[in-house]
Amino acid sequence: MTARLALIGLVAGVFSTLFGVGGGIIVVPLLVGLAAFPTHTAAATSLGAILLTATAGVVLYAARGEVRPWYAALVGIPAVAGALLGTHLQQRVSGSALTLGLAGLLLVIGVWLVAG
Repeated sequence: MTARLALIGLVAGVFSTLFGVGGGIIVVPLLVGLAAFPTHTAAATSLGAILLTATAGVVLYAARGEVRPWYAALVGIPAVAGALLGTHLQQRVSGSALTLGLAGLLLVIGVWLVAG
């Protein structure tokens, strides 16, 4: 299990810094599919892991002068409110509904990216 979780972390780190994604799009499906985490636990674990991943990425990007702190705050502060609301909602939805919702979201994003 430890090696599997470390591999999930490695994949999330690469994709999060390469494409700006990682938490819900990479970590949650891998935790559910490869590590047999319940969906609620996978989502919560992903949020904890992405804090570490985001910190590492932003430090390296900041060293290259590629971080715009004001814009990051304009996105990040409302995202905190969204995270609180999302957590409140997530705790009221079944695991199967969450899994289905995530699969639907990923499908829509995939089609949008290919079509756009």
